[in-house]
Amino acid sequence: MDTPSDINDILTAAKAEKPLRGKLKIFFGAMAGVGKTYSMLEAAKVRKKEGVDVVVGYVETHKRVETEALLQGFETLPHKKIMYRNIDLVEFDIDAALKRHPALILVDELAHTNVPGSRNLKRWQDVDELLDAGIDVYTTLNVQHCESANDIVAGITGVIVKETLPDTFLEQADDVELIDLPPEDLLKRLKDGKVYLGDQAERAIGNFFQIGNLIALRQLALQHTSRIVDARMRSYKKTYAISKVWNVRDRFLISISPSPTAVRLVRAGKRISASLGVEWIVAFVDNPSQVVTPKDRSRVTDMMRLAEKLGAETVTLSGSSVSDTLIEYARTRNITKIIVGKPAAKRFRDIFASSIIDELAHKCGEIDLYLISGENPEAIPEIRMAKLRPFSLKDAVWTACVLMVCTMVSAFLSHYVHLINLIMIYLLGVIWIAYRFGRRYAMIAAVLSVLVFDYFFVPPFGTFEVADVQYFITLIVMLIVGAVIGSLTGRLRQQTITMRLHESMSGAMYRLNRDLAKTSDPDNIITIAIEHIREFFKYPVIVFTREKESDITARFGDFKSLTSAEKAEAVAHWVIEHKKPAGKGTDTLPGARGIYLPLAGSEKVLGVIALYPDEKSVPDDPDKMHILEMFVNQSSLALEGALRARAVIKAESEIETERLRNMLLATFSLDLPGPLKVIREATEILLKPETAGDISKRNELIQTIRSEAERLNKLSVEMTATLVETKQ
Repeated sequence: MDTPSDINDILTAAKAEKPLRGKLKIFFGAMAGVGKTYSMLEAAKVRKKEGVDVVVGYVETHKRVETEALLQGFETLPHKKIMYRNIDLVEFDIDAALKRHPALILVDELAHTNVPGSRNLKRWQDVDELLDAGIDVYTTLNVQHCESANDIVAGITGVIVKETLPDTFLEQADDVELIDLPPEDLLKRLKDGKVYLGDQAERAIGNFFQIGNLIALRQLALQHTSRIVDARMRSYKKTYAISKVWNVRDRFLISISPSPTAVRLVRAGKRISASLGVEWIVAFVDNPSQVVTPKDRSRVTDMMRLAEKLGAETVTLSGSSVSDTLIEYARTRNITKIIVGKPAAKRFRDIFASSIIDELAHKCGEIDLYLISGENPEAIPEIRMAKLRPFSLKDAVWTACVLMVCTMVSAFLSHYVHLINLIMIYLLGVIWIAYRFGRRYAMIAAVLSVLVFDYFFVPPFGTFEVADVQYFITLIVMLIVGAVIGSLTGRLRQQTITMRLHESMSGAMYRLNRDLAKTSDPDNIITIAIEHIREFFKYPVIVFTREKESDITARFGDFKSLTSAEKAEAVAHWVIEHKKPAGKGTDTLPGARGIYLPLAGSEKVLGVIALYPDEKSVPDDPDKMHILEMFVNQSSLALEGALRARAVIKAESEIETERLRNMLLATFSLDLPGPLKVIREATEILLKPETAGDISKRNELIQTIRSEAERLNKLSVEMTATLVETKQ
């Protein structure tokens, strides 16, 4: 057994082998010129005065005098020179930084794209390496370089920013400091030549740096910073198990039910969100003890889609208590307000049991509770009917048969056991009926059991009269116990069905992710996705891909299910262009035979997955649609990762090929002058008149020319063969 000192040595050695990840601080701004680099250097000076080992890895001053002055006194790593298209370009030297290994390094322009030939494609990947090595990093970033804001910025400014980085990397930052500057002050700095110099400043004022663009980008930067800080706060609360809601930022939750009037809550939420400028979430609590009809499910799905179109985040929660589920989720998301519908009138059952609103009012604590008229949060008329299993003649016959068997067994045992013990036989039958056929038949069986028991076994026999009061009490207790047991057993049955559905979904998702992780080939990923979707949904599946910008074809799947290839490709083309589902069960092209969902990556739509259910199938079942969307999303992520990896490998191969080609050309250019010079000199001598009569001299010169020409030919053949090998 290891002693404590041995364990400490092992832990120390482990820490030495793998240093803690460095801390990342991003100086975040709306646009160039707000002072991000200047603020970064000022913060670094403070750290340097504190005794921290600070090194400048790469800082772009843009020839700004104030910024260049702040660089004085810092140790600066030499830049790495890379030859690209016969031009020497400078880049951040990641290897020199790792070798120097300072405590803190400054790396400007996080979203910068490295010159081909660098180890990483993007500078943020260089920064990630530094962080893994345990080095703290200060860096800068503009909001237009965030991947999620790319299309928004393009819509505002008309400029498509190509240098972007994933928002997930931005969210990993340990600290984000917003460097803000009013648009008027920024324009003054621009005119004074403190942002760009000369004609570049004039072009910027006339194009990107317009007052409207600056205001919009400033607001976008504020929103991004607020979201990042909010995510860090929620992560902190989760780490330290803090359940209390911190009312630092309004965020409200709307709880809806299958009631037709619940849509008013969604629309009211949009108005409240627009007036307050806050985030809002629409939630539906799926109670396992309540079976909601397909009609109600479809209504909930429509309301969720409407909420998403209006800008809300939607979530489906699962829990046996609506109030407890809502409160738990609200505390997890730091929600400050819960909005529910106000009941239209007081119900009789509220006298004996508290309503959802009463429970929320008593449990919400520091969370504010708001009521909006026009919505019954419990939707009693809809859900009450949904709890009951639809009538079936077969189930009714089985119920009657079970009661008949219980009666026959009781008749046989009535001569041997007490009358009270016969009641247990009927209760056992009620339990079996409840678990097998649901609560409706359990209630019917409980009532019929009491009547049959009274008719055959309670004096006077053969009538429904009760001669003794104690038998009357026994029958009442039997009815109550039978009804309660039947109700609980029916609820257990429904919960079991729900758990099996969730287990089936979880197992299917696990198998899909497991198989997707085994390959990095895009075609194999698509094939795996088709197999799993076909296995789970039992529908034919086809995947459409875009070979060119306008050429969309069905490449994988069950092509026999296509009745009209042209119509299917037209629907797939619409899905790719608009990045939205279409087809059967959706708002777009609902007359189409199939259900079409986009294989949407973070940058573009990679293809379309189409399912072709039977004519009698219900395509808009919310649970199935949700599972299908999860399948498609996981497949999209895996496919995008594989395509990116292939692109990286291809780019590296092309870079290596170009490097070898340049090397060969350089080598050939060094060897070429020698033979050419010899051939030229020999030719000049041959042309002289005095050489015409010297036969031996002429033969010697001709032999020299031939030898050098063969040498050139050999070099040419070797170079061509090498180039062919590099291409292959």
